[in-house]
Amino acid sequence: MVASRGDGRLAAMGIFAWLLSGLIAGAIARVFAPAPKGLGCIGTIALGLVGSVVGGTLANLAFDGNFELQGSGLIGSVIGAIVVLTLARLFSRSDR
Repeated sequence: MVASRGDGRLAAMGIFAWLLSGLIAGAIARVFAPAPKGLGCIGTIALGLVGSVVGGTLANLAFDGNFELQGSGLIGSVIGAIVVLTLARLFSRSDR
């Protein structure tokens, strides 16, 4: 199969869509569960992307009983990102 020139643009649009959805999900999650200071734009995007995988995996476990790493939609991404932020806050606290 020969790739056309449009395939590169389509791949770039897909990556841009993932980054934008990660930013939106991460930003919404930060409203509900405050993130540590210094978590900039890149950290918020990463939070949303990781949240998508966590949310999709939790949904698979809850509804299908299968442990399968899978991304989810916006709501699942936000829920997963809130879980990630909550766990990060629990494990990063120090009682000094």
